[in-house]
Amino acid sequence: MQVELAEHAGFCFGVNKAVEIVNSEAEKKSEYPIYTYGPIIHNEEVVASLEKKGVKAVDEDEALLCAPGTMILRSHGVAKETEDKLRATGFSIVDATCPFVKRIHNTVRKESENGGKIIIVGDDKHPEVVGIKGWCIGDPYIIKDIKDVDTIPYGKDEKITIVAQTTYNYNKFQEIVDYITKKGYYINVVNTICNATEERQKAARELACRADCMIVIGGAHSSNSHKLYEICKECCELTYFIQTLDDLHLELPKSVRLVGITAGASTPNNIIEEVQNYVRNEF
Repeated sequence: MQVELAEHAGFCFGVNKAVEIVNSEAEKKSEYPIYTYGPIIHNEEVVASLEKKGVKAVDEDEALLCAPGTMILRSHGVAKETEDKLRATGFSIVDATCPFVKRIHNTVRKESENGGKIIIVGDDKHPEVVGIKGWCIGDPYIIKDIKDVDTIPYGKDEKITIVAQTTYNYNKFQEIVDYITKKGYYINVVNTICNATEERQKAARELACRADCMIVIGGAHSSNSHKLYEICKECCELTYFIQTLDDLHLELPKSVRLVGITAGASTPNNIIEEVQNYVRNEF
C-alpha cells in the first residue's frame, strides 16, 4: 500500500509568521503578561503549547478585563474598533494578522470610504470575516453560499467590491462571482483567497481523485481544514477528518492501494509526520 502526502499541506506563510511572532514575544520573558486575542491559530495543540510558555488566549469578553500587558492580535485579524479599544485600555499591541488578511482590511476600508458597497464571501461567524466587517464603513453584505446572491441589498447601478475570506473554496467563489455578474451587478472583484489556500485545495483535490482513502488533518474549528475535507469527500468517499493521530481509527478494505494525506494551514509538521509514519508502518 502506498501513502502519499499532498504537494501542498500544513502551515502556510501567515500561520507560520504568527506562531513565530508569539514565540518571539514569549522568549522575551517580559514581567508583563502576554495574551493572544482569541487563539492565535485554529489548532488546539499549538495553543496549548504556547500556553505552557506563558501565553494565554483570551476571548472578546475577557480581553478588556485582563491586567494590561502585551496583546497579540491573532492571525485572523480583528476589527478596527477592537484594536482601538485594546490600545485605549493600555495594552501594548503586537499585530500577528496574516498579511493576506491585512490586505483585505485595507481594500474594504479604502473602497467603503469612497462610497462603494462591500460584499464579503465567507462565513459571517468566522473570526476573519468578523474582523473584515470591522474595517468597512457601513455594513457589508455577507455571502456564505450561492443562494445568498438572490438577496443582495444593493442596486445594480451601485459600485460593489467583492472580497473573499482567504480560506474560502476557490471554485465556489468563482461560481458566486459568475452568478452575480450574470445578474447584471456592477462589480469590482478582488480575489483575496490566498495563494496557499488555492494551492492546498487544488493539491488535495488532485490527490483525492487518485486515492482510495484520504486523511485530512486539521483543527476542529479550522475553516480551511473543513473545506479540504469537503473537497476530498467529493472525490474520495473514504475520507477521514482528524486533529491528531489519537483521532485516527482506520478501517481499510483490502482493495485500498493509495492512502492520501493532506493538512490544513494550522497543522504543525510534527503531527503530519506522526500520521504518515503510523499509516506506513501499520498497514
